[in-house]
Amino acid sequence: MKSLPDEAIDVHIAQAAKAPSALSLMHLYPIDGAVRRVAKSTTAWSTRDATWSMVIAAIDADSKKAEALKAWGRGYWKAVHPYNLGGAYVNFMMDDESEDRLQATYGEHFARLARIRIKAEYDPKNLFRVNQNIEPALA
Repeated sequence: MKSLPDEAIDVHIAQAAKAPSALSLMHLYPIDGAVRRVAKSTTAWSTRDATWSMVIAAIDADSKKAEALKAWGRGYWKAVHPYNLGGAYVNFMMDDESEDRLQATYGEHFARLARIRIKAEYDPKNLFRVNQNIEPALA
């Protein structure tokens, strides 16, 4: 997120009140310091101008609550998404994220990452494809 307006805070409070367990939560991490001292074009991460990174964690030891936890986490995300930037910090993304969101995360760097010779040379069969995979470009 670039900012945290009062309306977004109200949505966060409303969603937190619906948490299905005492262990479910949301973290906001400030993005500043060293992150801002690196040029946007230097690394693959394209949202260095964000101010906050968010993690929604739906947690409970009781596996019977899995569906309620998943519904809450996804509902929370949907409710706050209008206040977020398009991408994410890749280590905070889940394995079921859409390719559109992955492309938004890397922004203008996505096509270059897909063309990187090391991926095509050392992983041409895409063995390392778990989580936020960027498939090697065929060109």
